Amino acid sequence: MSFRTLLGKTLGGAGQVVLGLAILAALLAGLHLAPTAPIALTSPTAPTAPTALTSPDGPIPADRAGSPYQDKLADYGVCRGTDPACYNDWDLPRHDDGVVRVLVLTATGSSRHAHLGPLLPAGMNPPLTSAHVAQNAVVRWGQEHGFEVDWTEDVRQLDAPAKLAPYDAVVFLSNSRTMLDDASQTALLQYVRSGGGFVAVHNTLGAMYHWPWFQGLLGGASFYDHGPHRDGQVVTVDRRDASTRDLPRHWDFRDEWYHLEPFPTGVRFLAEVDTETIGDHTGFNGHPGHAGDHPVSWCQYYDGGRAWVTTLGHDPAAWTEDSALAGAGSFEAHVVGGILSAAGARPFCR
Repeated sequence: MSFRTLLGKTLGGAGQVVLGLAILAALLAGLHLAPTAPIALTSPTAPTAPTALTSPDGPIPADRAGSPYQDKLADYGVCRGTDPACYNDWDLPRHDDGVVRVLVLTATGSSRHAHLGPLLPAGMNPPLTSAHVAQNAVVRWGQEHGFEVDWTEDVRQLDAPAKLAPYDAVVFLSNSRTMLDDASQTALLQYVRSGGGFVAVHNTLGAMYHWPWFQGLLGGASFYDHGPHRDGQVVTVDRRDASTRDLPRHWDFRDEWYHLEPFPTGVRFLAEVDTETIGDHTGFNGHPGHAGDHPVSWCQYYDGGRAWVTTLGHDPAAWTEDSALAGAGSFEAHVVGGILSAAGARPFCR
């Protein structure tokens, strides 16, 4: 005799009704748990519809942003922007010793710009030749403007936070691709978070593409391509900053005029190139350029530190002493002001 028959005889009609209802409930539960059509999932970081970019001076119209890449969520998980509240003003010995110390890193991962000269030996402050025009320039500028300069291409000199701690600013100069190892990445991150100053010049926009934190340090921007090396005119768009206050409103210069993808966001733009002075905007990898709104320098507070960035500096003549290149003097004043402001020796990102 089956269990159902036994239960029916035991409970009678009422029992069968109860059993029927139980079976029906089970069937309905089975239908409820049956697989359904897939549902698309979303996350807080999923891309959203493009929105207009903003800057401290107001919104940047989408048609002038120069790029369809407008990810409003690209905050890199840190406090960043032009608000000094993002700066960690920790009471560290380097701030109180009366000496401005700067470390210049010219390590390269693949391509190497002519202004860096041949590869340098390992260690700190290896001998420089006349071909190392960029390194020589920063050393010379330090002597003229009152800051001490060390230089290296050996990332082992950056493999612990304590090695960076004495410096008021670190200058990443025309680095390329992947040149930092895990230890030096950690040291740089901790240095910036302690209130350190960071300066990026020229091809450093083309370095460490795989590290989102570093891209954020650069203003959320990366090098994509550029057109021919050619003359153009730089426009000083913010003359309140220490790096721009001594510059003319317009100054001639020669460079590669980097196209940026992503386009920098949340930063204070300091200078741009007048795109009507450089001809065709298309880059060698097909980037359409930034017609009408092509920044070349900017600054921001980032994850506790100060970051000053310029895409300028390709031409070796820009770094050469007594250069005849148009705008070389303005370029020097611009970079020196950026270094000293990132180091805290002058007001930052005004």
